[in-house]
Amino acid sequence: MAVRNRRLERRIALRYLRSRSSGVASLNTLISIGGVAVGVMALIVVLGVMNGLRDDLRERILVGAPHLRVLTYGAGLRMDDWRQALERIRRDPEVLAASPEVLTESIITTGADYATAVNVLGFDPDTGAMSVTTFPQSITRGDLSFRTTRDSLDGGIILGERLAGRINAYPGDVVQLIPPTAAKVNRALGVPTVTFWRFEVTGTFNTGMFQYDNQFVVMPIDVAQAFAGLGDAVSGIEVRVADPDRAPAIGKRLEATLEYPYRALDWQTQNASLFSALKLEKIAMGLIIFFIMVVAAFNIVGTLTMVVADKTREIGILRAMGLTSPAVARIFLLQGGIIGLVGTTIGLVLGLLVAYLVDGSGLIRIDPAVYFIDRLPVHTEVRDVVIVVVASVLVALAATLYPSRTAARLAPVEAIRHE
Repeated sequence: MAVRNRRLERRIALRYLRSRSSGVASLNTLISIGGVAVGVMALIVVLGVMNGLRDDLRERILVGAPHLRVLTYGAGLRMDDWRQALERIRRDPEVLAASPEVLTESIITTGADYATAVNVLGFDPDTGAMSVTTFPQSITRGDLSFRTTRDSLDGGIILGERLAGRINAYPGDVVQLIPPTAAKVNRALGVPTVTFWRFEVTGTFNTGMFQYDNQFVVMPIDVAQAFAGLGDAVSGIEVRVADPDRAPAIGKRLEATLEYPYRALDWQTQNASLFSALKLEKIAMGLIIFFIMVVAAFNIVGTLTMVVADKTREIGILRAMGLTSPAVARIFLLQGGIIGLVGTTIGLVLGLLVAYLVDGSGLIRIDPAVYFIDRLPVHTEVRDVVIVVVASVLVALAATLYPSRTAARLAPVEAIRHE
């Protein structure tokens, strides 16, 4: 008997969703389903965009930046006994690779009127079986041998592709860099004079990260030590760990192992403001798009309320024939559930399809000078999809509460008399 009643409730619910003339879904039903579908699709795409920005920025940042940097305090931030510290860092079980580095700033020019500030990175390309960063895979022209074709120069360097295009310097060209050390006073003139270092461009790289490709100059660590006036010292030690998300915890352990004056700076702390802004923006955009689903819920309320008003006499007849108030309420709950499930399914399929097409084609281009990346990535996560689907269905069911209670409260006699 209960199974038969459930079947009757489903048949009535499906009939109320159809148009009287055509037998297919009514216009109000289609509008309600469309509202839910648009909300679900928009929410999946927007959350995917936020995830994509976060993931792509993380990947691009870690191309040229290590998971951890071990630095020191003091004037000049120079690390003199770095070999002993490097050996102790490599003993950590979660450290995959570590190597010294030199970081400094300079001004580069091709000898013409144009000069620009750059970041100079000196690193050891031979770090064993695994490099600390994936920078070696970003070389587009040349290699990490820094081999020059002229003997009279101070060495070879590799430029970011955007920087090379900006100053019009490509492999084989000679550029000049001003060292960061204090200018020497010319004894004859009695004024400070600047000494230029002349380098040959031996290659270019493209990390996909605008900041790196537009501003970084790479050279061998021994040349960078002399250029920065560090002698045998380095700026710090770059570290690659097994799990990048555990970099803060590993950094604290390394600080305890090395003790003062050493300190560890992880990639998350270095970019904390950027990722915090992305997380806040994801929450804000999610809430804003969620209101589309709330608007769709009002469409469901309006649709079911109109159905109650239109079917009042039929509801009265059903009640007179023995259909209980809970059964009437379930009919309208079932209608809302069908609208929610169909709309959510359509929105889910469309959202995943749009996300796949946008991410795979790179169709939407963005300004890398502002966003660090040059295209709009869309990465959907299972957790986000589940939350969106559950929230959509719950909102659709919540929208049926008022119409279903209204229909269940109808008295049979008054409903039959309704005009």
